[in-house]
Amino acid sequence: MCFIHLEWRILLKTIKRVIAMLLCVMMIMSAFACRKDTDNSTVKITLSEVAHSIFYAPQYVSIELGYFEDESIDLNLVTGFGADKVMTALVSKEADIGFMGSESSIYVYQEGSTDYAVNFAQLTQRAGNFLVSRDNETDFKWDNLKGSTVLGGRAGGMPQMLFEY
Repeated sequence: MCFIHLEWRILLKTIKRVIAMLLCVMMIMSAFACRKDTDNSTVKITLSEVAHSIFYAPQYVSIELGYFEDESIDLNLVTGFGADKVMTALVSKEADIGFMGSESSIYVYQEGSTDYAVNFAQLTQRAGNFLVSRDNETDFKWDNLKGSTVLGGRAGGMPQMLFEY
């Protein structure tokens, strides 16, 4: 019995040494994985936004504080003035990223395009729509809008659709 007990002790000791060596190798490899890339080239990205909005304030602050440059991104911010124009810039490769509602992606996909945009992130938490009036409405009710003309944006655009439905 002593002989079997001795073999197990040697085996366990060997396993512990192998595990310790593997951990050391992994730690050394992880140190090399954390090194700073020495390539100083910047990536040029053109971002087309549908409109300037207070809802994109974090993006504007990041641009002004140089966060994109810190990450070696040369960001060119362009305002498309409409989701249809942003989608046109995206499809024609004038823009690399387009900030817009999902409706333009759906329209392009439904037309049978093989090079359609893919929605990959939610841009804002809420819709950035505001209802304004020429007159001061002290006791506003949605029923007051019946029979009125409301400019909701481009027909088929996200602001108009959100307002209608």
